Amino acid sequence: MASEDDQQIAQRAAAAMYEADRASQALGMSILAVGPGTARLRMLIREDMVNGHGACHGGLIFSLADSAFAFACNSYGATTVGAAASIDYLLPGMLGDELIAEARELWRTRRSGIYEVTVSNQRGETLALFRGRSHELAKRVEKS
Repeated sequence: MASEDDQQIAQRAAAAMYEADRASQALGMSILAVGPGTARLRMLIREDMVNGHGACHGGLIFSLADSAFAFACNSYGATTVGAAASIDYLLPGMLGDELIAEARELWRTRRSGIYEVTVSNQRGETLALFRGRSHELAKRVEKS
């Protein structure tokens, strides 16, 4: 279980990142929860997100999962970037669906980590599974 200090670091890191994250903001993503090694984001599928097949563009589902991954791997207060990522699409997201991306840390060392993100709709159906590998670039911020 995370300490109060660790939870505060995660929340401060997420707030600072989101404030500067124009892409996640433009796509209407919101952070529902964040903690050490975890993040939960929401995005509603709008008309401008639907492809020629009437489903949400896969790149936008990837973007939601990637953002959840980013908030989770940066939750320790260090500047951390994605080094690799892959996604498996299982079901389509449709216009009006509320997508939830839940990221969780699977493994982490001093400078690297592996995270899994599940993207589901409001019915609880899993639409995609994402796996990302992170790399820490800068030292952690001090607890305050």
